[in-house]
Amino acid sequence: MSICMKVLCLLWLLSGPVLAAPTILVFGDSLSAAYGIPRDSGWVNLLQQRLPQHRVVNASVSGETTAGGLTRLPEVLAAHKPHLTIIELGANDGLRGLPLAQTARNLEAMIDLVKKQDGEVLLVGMRLPPNYGPAYTRKFQTLFAEVAQAGKVRLVPFLLAGMADQRERFQADGLHPDAGAQVLLVDNVWRELKPMLKEK
Repeated sequence: MSICMKVLCLLWLLSGPVLAAPTILVFGDSLSAAYGIPRDSGWVNLLQQRLPQHRVVNASVSGETTAGGLTRLPEVLAAHKPHLTIIELGANDGLRGLPLAQTARNLEAMIDLVKKQDGEVLLVGMRLPPNYGPAYTRKFQTLFAEVAQAGKVRLVPFLLAGMADQRERFQADGLHPDAGAQVLLVDNVWRELKPMLKEK
C-alpha cells in the first residue's frame, strides 16, 4: 500500500462515523411561520439558535388547518425523518368555527403518524378570543389537553401564555405576535421541550 493510501486510511479511521444531527420538525401555521415579520425573527429560528447541535426544520404554513396538516404531514415526515415533531395546529380550525371533534381526530391522527416513524411529539395548545362564545372557547381550550393525554404526549398548554392580553405585543391584525414577542413564544415551547431533550 502506498504512503498516500495509508495516510488516507488513517485519516478515515480517526474521523470516525459521521452522525447526522437530530432533527426537530416544527409543523404549524402562521404563528410558527413568522407571519408578518422577518423569518429570522420567528420563534422557530430562535429555537434553532438555542439548539446548534440539532437541525430545526420549519414546515409551517400560514393559514394551515389540522385537515390540511394531516394531508401534508406524511410527505414532510418522509422527507425529513424527524426525531421529534412539534405540532402547532388548530388555531385556524377554531377561528373558522370548525367542528372540534374533527380537529381532535386530525391531531390524534398526526400524532399517530409521527409515532409510527418512532418519533416523539410535543403538542402546542392554543386559545380563542372570548367573542366565539363561552361554550366553544372552553371546549377548544380543553381539546389540546385531552388529545395530549389520549396520545400520551407532552403539551405546551398555551403558545401565547404571558402575552395574550398585551395588545402592544401583537401586529396590527391583533392576531399575530410581533418580532419582539417571539422570545416569549420560544420560552413557552422551551419549558416543555427541554425535558424531552434531556430524556434522550
